[in-house]
Amino acid sequence: MNLLKDLKMIQIINGDIITPFEIIPKASLLVKDGKINAIHRDNRMIKGVAVIDAQEQYVSPGFIDIHVHGGGGHDFMDGEVEGFLEIAKMHARHGTTAMVPTSLTSEKEQLLDLLKVYETALAENTKGAAFLGLHLEGPYFAMNQRGAQDPRYIRDPDPEEYEDILKHAHLIARWSAAPERRGALEFGRRLVEEEVLAAIAHTDAVYEEVVAAVENGYSLSTHLYSGMSGVTRKNAFRHAGVIESSLLLDELDVEVIADGVHLPAPFLKLIYKVKGPDKVALITDAMRAAGMRGGESILGHKDNGLKVLIEDDVAKLPDRSSFAGSVATTDRLVRNMVKMADVSLLHAIRMMSTTPARIMKVAGSKGSLVPGKDADIVVFDRDIQVQLTMVEGRVVHGETQVD
Repeated sequence: MNLLKDLKMIQIINGDIITPFEIIPKASLLVKDGKINAIHRDNRMIKGVAVIDAQEQYVSPGFIDIHVHGGGGHDFMDGEVEGFLEIAKMHARHGTTAMVPTSLTSEKEQLLDLLKVYETALAENTKGAAFLGLHLEGPYFAMNQRGAQDPRYIRDPDPEEYEDILKHAHLIARWSAAPERRGALEFGRRLVEEEVLAAIAHTDAVYEEVVAAVENGYSLSTHLYSGMSGVTRKNAFRHAGVIESSLLLDELDVEVIADGVHLPAPFLKLIYKVKGPDKVALITDAMRAAGMRGGESILGHKDNGLKVLIEDDVAKLPDRSSFAGSVATTDRLVRNMVKMADVSLLHAIRMMSTTPARIMKVAGSKGSLVPGKDADIVVFDRDIQVQLTMVEGRVVHGETQVD
């Protein structure tokens, strides 16, 4: 039984607190009514308040995963409330305090059903990472860049279809599409009108098409380097692809699967060097096998999804010709950026919390340890192994003593 679940005021003491600009050693933090109330540069004890001793470990803002498909044996495409809740709990054990549940390419009816399930799960989710709205990944993609997305459902944006879905725009946080597809620029403008983040994904666009996408509302490159064009030749002339365009254009934020497999160290270092921590969001892109042992698994719906193989800490197509999703957790992303990409812990945390919060327009309440914001807090040791996770003042992972 978690002794802290009903407490209104909690003081975390003796921790190295990670703020937006520094790490304050042996400091304390007060949580009141689910919000961060104060941060002190010492361990002053407040009378009548429950105390958590961080034991000189790091006290960090919660990790925000803006692109995740599943975990713990569940996939959001299963369309089950229980699955949503179990995925949220599993990733919370690894430090995720907020997430954007992500779909796969499918028929309109399945997306509409998914929205209904999400709305129910949203109301019931009290024991795991908070939900920030759905991410619809597809179905408006380039066939050549589909990756593990089901080719049966790939198509051009159709206003008769997406207008029905956008009737539920209050449940949709972002939508990813290939901007070169017919009707995709108009689609981007409609997303902006509905305050849905428009993202570029699974695309064969060249620089001029990416510029047009930015001019029509697209502001994020989905899993940079994965499912997108690089430099190409046409009639002997070189053309920049989406990879180069995303690195070049300041108007585009990028998200990065920092599992250490999709992108080895040189790529992580390059992206960080060019874009910087304020333009990069770390994502898991995790599928149902995250948090589980290797072997066979399924990407997408458990009854008719794509069979995949979990091997080398990544999901692969059975013929091993392509990756089919990640099995990473957010703590692993932070470790990799620090140990593989030589990024400071302060900047790695920024890419896992502050920057994703800004991209998803929740920076006013999440993403940093600042008084007045939600008490989304992670305590982890020197090896970035998560010991405790708190979501809006509720401890959802970790057993600790209360003094």
